[in-house]
Amino acid sequence: MYTDHFGLAAQPFQLTPDARFWFDSRTHKKAMAYLGYGLAQGEGFIVVTGEVGAGKSTLVQHLLATIDRERLNVVSLVSTQVEGDDMLRLVAQGLGAPADGPKARVLDEVERRLSDEARRGRRTLIVVDEAQTLGVSALEELRMLSNFTSQGRALVQIFLLGQPEFRDKLADGGLEQLRQRVIATHHLAPMEASEIEPYIVHRLTVAGWTGRPGFTADSFAALYRHSGGIPRRLNQLAARLLLHAAVEGVDALRADDVEAVVADLSADTPQRAEPRVHAVAATPMPAAPQRDFALERRLAALEARADEQEKAVRRVLTLLVEWVENGQKAPGYTNAA
Repeated sequence: MYTDHFGLAAQPFQLTPDARFWFDSRTHKKAMAYLGYGLAQGEGFIVVTGEVGAGKSTLVQHLLATIDRERLNVVSLVSTQVEGDDMLRLVAQGLGAPADGPKARVLDEVERRLSDEARRGRRTLIVVDEAQTLGVSALEELRMLSNFTSQGRALVQIFLLGQPEFRDKLADGGLEQLRQRVIATHHLAPMEASEIEPYIVHRLTVAGWTGRPGFTADSFAALYRHSGGIPRRLNQLAARLLLHAAVEGVDALRADDVEAVVADLSADTPQRAEPRVHAVAATPMPAAPQRDFALERRLAALEARADEQEKAVRRVLTLLVEWVENGQKAPGYTNAA
């Protein structure tokens, strides 16, 4: 809705990771530096952790958009709660190798595919997201894969991304050998308050923003206060803020607009009912939550305007069709024949 209203070519605050919108915040720039160092070593494990929505997936998308695919074969895995044998078969599938049959056969196929890539001059990087869900045996399986070498060089390198609890899992006493192979690690922190404005402006500019709507300084402060500097939270809030601006016809967004959007989002989020302790005497139950009729009316008005525009376009197309069927020429039309 708001993209058409403000003449944007794309959604600047979509939740799906998109390398086009990569923003070099201080913590993400540092993460890329560690990644660069780790990849240059060509072996071992690289570990990046961060809160939900901190930008780990966007980091991967940016990495994949910048690496040389002629030299690096990337296998991306989104893990679930798998154990060792399942992890091996996931890797085999990622390499295009047969994943069924006895484990020894699958392991041979994986090593053969890794060796084939090495002969082509390509090292293999296995990227595993949501690593905090992996069992210890799955992590140990990945460690065993990191043992594959050819002519003194590692055939595979492994990049693990996970939520903060993954750091606790790595501290487990049974993973000492894996910890010794971690050559680079970084924890993605939230963005700083001073980075909110350049982040918002950057993403809008990539989407074709021409300065409308504008933002006041206090709006950026409010966005930081309510998002905590977490990119996904900020994207969610900024997207709703632009929708609010389109519905209300606002061209200069202020802190009050951010507060109104936060209130709308809170109203949209189901609240968990607290346990109620009933007294002996009957007490009136609280009133049911009120629907946000104002927001519903605003959305209905915007949809009505869109319907009117669609009807107008259809009327114009109908006239053009009638013109052609009646053998008429549109204004300004000339026949060069």
